Amino acid sequence: MKQGKRKLGASDIAGMIRREISNGNLQLHDRLPPERTLAEAYVVARGTIREALTQLMDSGWVTIRPGSGTYVTYQEEFSEATPIQSANPLELMDARFALEPHICRLAVLHGRRADFDLLDSLCSKMEQSRNDPVSFADADTEFHRALANCTRNTLLIWIIGQITSVRSQDDWTRMRQITLNPSIITQYNGQHRQILNALRTREPERAAKIMKEHLETARLSLTRAAET
Repeated sequence: MKQGKRKLGASDIAGMIRREISNGNLQLHDRLPPERTLAEAYVVARGTIREALTQLMDSGWVTIRPGSGTYVTYQEEFSEATPIQSANPLELMDARFALEPHICRLAVLHGRRADFDLLDSLCSKMEQSRNDPVSFADADTEFHRALANCTRNTLLIWIIGQITSVRSQDDWTRMRQITLNPSIITQYNGQHRQILNALRTREPERAAKIMKEHLETARLSLTRAAET
């Protein structure tokens, strides 16, 4: 588990643990090392490890048992894992286009003040990470996950968890390194704020429209990066 000098985010670590599981180094029902041990191995804060484990849990790779530890639940024969493993960043964007604008509409209908306050705090974290792509990417992932949680639709929340797990794939990490510069982060931050404002003012179609614009911006950025 020795790592290089590049700063690692929760999505990076989730991807590395997924590879440990996929390669058979961690098997079904195995207990992962404690958070403190993982934090020392990856040279990150325990909060980063905790978020990585949450991402893995949300996508069905592990289960977290309070007071006991984190255990592998992934089984290779599960066919639903295959498209997640093989998906690339552009496929991720297509899936998000199909879901997230309507998620915004549902968030307007079912979101609560506490939900919007959480989204607000994540916007602030992203705005403070203009020059830190790793921290921005982690907060961005949590923003879109929290947005799905606003719907109170367990199926949609699960699907978004599956889609989000693609962000810890190697292709996504490489694309993030290419595309996330201060300029594009600033643009994304503005769009996130506009989405949140539309949610607070209970404007479902405006929220959906801004989300489409946000995803179009992200897809164009990924397409250009893929051509380099």
